[in-house]
Amino acid sequence: MVDLMLLAPEITILVTGLIVLLAGLFLSAQSKKIVGYIAILGCVVAMLLTISSFGTTAVMFSNSLSIDALSQFFKIVFLTVTTLVCIASVKYTDGNDHADEYYVLVLFATIGMMMVASANDLMVLFVAFELASLATYGLAGFEKKNPASIEASMKYFIIGSLSAALLLLGIGYVYGATGTTNIEGIAQNIDLLLNSPMGILSLVLLIAGFGFKIALVPFHMWAPDTYQGAPSLVSALLAAGSKKMGIIAAFKVFIGALIALQADWQIAFAILAVLTMTYGNIVALSQTSVKRMLAYSSLAQAGYITMAFVVMTPMALTGGILYALSHGFMKAGAFIATAAVVYMVTSENKDILNADHLDNFKGLGRRMPITALSMTVFVFALSGIPPTAGYMSKFILFSSTIQSGLVWLAVIAILNSALSLYYYARVVRYMYAKPTDGDRVSEPLPYVIALLLAVAGVLVIGIWPEPFVSMAMEAASVLI
Repeated sequence: MVDLMLLAPEITILVTGLIVLLAGLFLSAQSKKIVGYIAILGCVVAMLLTISSFGTTAVMFSNSLSIDALSQFFKIVFLTVTTLVCIASVKYTDGNDHADEYYVLVLFATIGMMMVASANDLMVLFVAFELASLATYGLAGFEKKNPASIEASMKYFIIGSLSAALLLLGIGYVYGATGTTNIEGIAQNIDLLLNSPMGILSLVLLIAGFGFKIALVPFHMWAPDTYQGAPSLVSALLAAGSKKMGIIAAFKVFIGALIALQADWQIAFAILAVLTMTYGNIVALSQTSVKRMLAYSSLAQAGYITMAFVVMTPMALTGGILYALSHGFMKAGAFIATAAVVYMVTSENKDILNADHLDNFKGLGRRMPITALSMTVFVFALSGIPPTAGYMSKFILFSSTIQSGLVWLAVIAILNSALSLYYYARVVRYMYAKPTDGDRVSEPLPYVIALLLAVAGVLVIGIWPEPFVSMAMEAASVLI
């Protein structure tokens, strides 16, 4: 007998999405703010249900779904990001006749991410991937009158379709060799894949498919354009949520199913990690668009997390998993702060094209003090300054890399972190040291609430990391 209470978080989000969809049919554009509050309530309830069941272990539906500490931890990451995005979106969608469609897509994308976290079968994983992806394609093009938003959506859709094809082809080869798509079944029949010419080919296809999803260099080409063109809050969902979906899926496939091929994929991930963090940080140095800078910074952060695949010790995996939660707070917060600035700039000049340009951050410390202070916390956390979540995650990940003997990889990562401080500090300099003619503006309450919650998350993990580290350790134990 299947205990559906174990799927209560997913069911809660699904029911919330359907309520929002139906409510939107009967509400005027001015009344649709209520659907935002319904979405937030659904996310909070789902979060509480997930936390309350943390540590529960079960399999269901013929072993195609597994509930364990790893899946629950990543569901907490996804729900955290979605909650922050929904809170800030109350102001973004205010008066928009399509607000209900926006929240439905956000919630359905979240269900897809949560199902990926629980997937114990490659076909379930693929279908959940596509549910999340299809919803985010639509969200990227939500501003239908903005050419940049439409361009972002089209590029994301085309590259996403290519990555889906590569992923499905890789899954097909794995099934052809092993006769199963179940992750545990593949691990048991891995000798069939090792002795087959399809083994290396499937590995290449899967690395490429997941590389696109995580935005690892050279599979990153869609990310900067999509993050810059999409609405800032959608970029927050993509960078802080959707990317983690690729990471949990890669954990399950490579460590869970293809561990016998570790010698082959470990080298590939080492190269990808170094390329991604270095390229992301170097290109971010020259960006004048804050959203584009955050996009390249996001590549670098993906490179750091990918180190966990290379080191593969329990502590390295703990660091990588904790980094996923920390990055959720840091990157979502940074994009929400950017969204608040874009809102201010477009309120003053509706025809402005580059609302996220660095020049618009001049004097932000005086014009929007809460937003400026929050942005300062986020960028310093992303660069690994203590006492923040970013520092704690990097400390665990980098120190475990050194302990495992991969000193060269840790040195490259540390040098990259130091390099990133330059472009992060530049944003702070513009906010506090550059003069501006603008007056103090009223900061929208939804943005302020979302920013303060994200700041609290970043600082709590940095100052009091023990409970979060122990949760991440329990999640890592599922993989080892």
